[in-house]
Amino acid sequence: MLLWASLLVLEAASKPVISLHPPWTVVFIGETVTLTCNVSHFLEPEKRRRFFWFLGRRKLGETPGSTLPARDSGAYGCQTQDSLPSDYVRLTFSSGLLILQAPHAVFEGDTLVLRCRVKRRETLTTVKYSWNEKVISTSSQSQDLLIPHASANNSGSYRCTGYLGKNNIFRSNSKIVRIQELFPQPRLKVTPSQPTEGGSMNLSCETQRAPERRDTVLHFIFFREHGGMLSDWSRSPELQITDIRRQDSGWYRCGVAAAQDIQKHSLPLQVSVQGVPVSGVLLETQPPEGLALAGKPLVLVCSAAAGTGDTTFSWHREDTGQSLGRERRRSRTARLEIPAVGGSHAGAYFCTADNGHGLARSAVLNVTVTGTPRDRSGLTASGAAGGLLSILLLAAGLLIYHRHQRKSGDGSPGDTARSPPTTGPGEAPHGRCQGQKDSPVELQYLHGNESVREGDLVYSEIQVIQLGHEGEGKSLGKILVANYIPSFNMCLLSHPTGQVPREYTESIGREAGGNLCKGSLQSQERRQTPKTATCIS
Repeated sequence: MLLWASLLVLEAASKPVISLHPPWTVVFIGETVTLTCNVSHFLEPEKRRRFFWFLGRRKLGETPGSTLPARDSGAYGCQTQDSLPSDYVRLTFSSGLLILQAPHAVFEGDTLVLRCRVKRRETLTTVKYSWNEKVISTSSQSQDLLIPHASANNSGSYRCTGYLGKNNIFRSNSKIVRIQELFPQPRLKVTPSQPTEGGSMNLSCETQRAPERRDTVLHFIFFREHGGMLSDWSRSPELQITDIRRQDSGWYRCGVAAAQDIQKHSLPLQVSVQGVPVSGVLLETQPPEGLALAGKPLVLVCSAAAGTGDTTFSWHREDTGQSLGRERRRSRTARLEIPAVGGSHAGAYFCTADNGHGLARSAVLNVTVTGTPRDRSGLTASGAAGGLLSILLLAAGLLIYHRHQRKSGDGSPGDTARSPPTTGPGEAPHGRCQGQKDSPVELQYLHGNESVREGDLVYSEIQVIQLGHEGEGKSLGKILVANYIPSFNMCLLSHPTGQVPREYTESIGREAGGNLCKGSLQSQERRQTPKTATCIS
């Protein structure tokens, strides 16, 4: 409805066009030329329209129809009650013996027809046509001159010379012929004039048909200089380009073609795609609020509230200065995953985003790791029960070991402070810890002199060494045992080379309830350096 209303306004504001029959603007006196006032078909029906005619500034009156017979020289115009005045058409009624006739309106691509007529009812034997005082045609066969596919280069002053026999020569009037444009050179328009990355831009190829040729069908094409065509020929004068990038900046043109093999191209138009700097950078985690669970994944999500184009995201540790990774993508969000979180991952994190228009940084986010020896909230009921049983067995073994030491030591029942246990030839060591399955290991015990109380944190470290064929030892790793009293063992395995034998890893996972460290003697420490025992297998 709005489109229809806009068309009505456009056509109402347009001018009527006068056509002639016959099409000539120069005729002999006594002849008649019929003028027709052509208006747009979008206006009211003809039977309800009133036509007014003018000869120069003089109003000739109103006609019931759209035609007017003309017999006098002068400039004719017309108008309706709902239109603007038409352009004037000048007619000449000549008294000469020879006239040159040309159409009122000739457009590029048309065939220009010029006719040389003598007043008498005689036939000219020879006709010469001249253009800008140069003879361009001589013919004894026809009195008409046809110029196909006329262009602006054919505009100018024309005249004809007619011959009746050898002695009768007649010269016509001079006639100015102007070849009109079917449509002017198009103009390319871009909306918005400064498009931004990620948005869209509309290309419009603007031109206008001549009023006398409103029904001419036009086809349009769009292309980028040095970048090829953006569309095929179509009847749509517009083209929309979506999701534009900075690489889309450059020079653009459009073309218009008509069925008369008339093609015109716009001047090149430079388009600069604007980028929006990133802003509002935020670092978030999954799980949220930086609360990570030991052994579980932690995802660092870096996002920007604004920004266009390809963006480079980077993740960093503020406390250690470590760069964790970077990713470039056409999005305002990126993710970095830490597959398994450990205690070393606790700390301060931040991220940055840069799309080439400036770097933006997020606020610092503190990550805490739960489920470690200092956090018992993640323990299950079954784990607690197994841990308690492990500690009770460990305490019993410790008591029996101390008593044995008193009996086999230096004879002083009360001195158990600093002497390691002694064994006779061929005796098995008193302490055992389980390294590989069914493989006895020797425990070198470092005494502790504190008593263990409920709620204390107890550390032990066991180094596992496998003896070779020639007695050389090979370190298989270290087992760190941490206990709350009462609680259960949490055993962590490390290795100097970073390569832990699979059977030890499986053993830890299988016997984390306390069997792994069975036989190791605990020394009570409150969050201090752990005591050390060495197991030799």
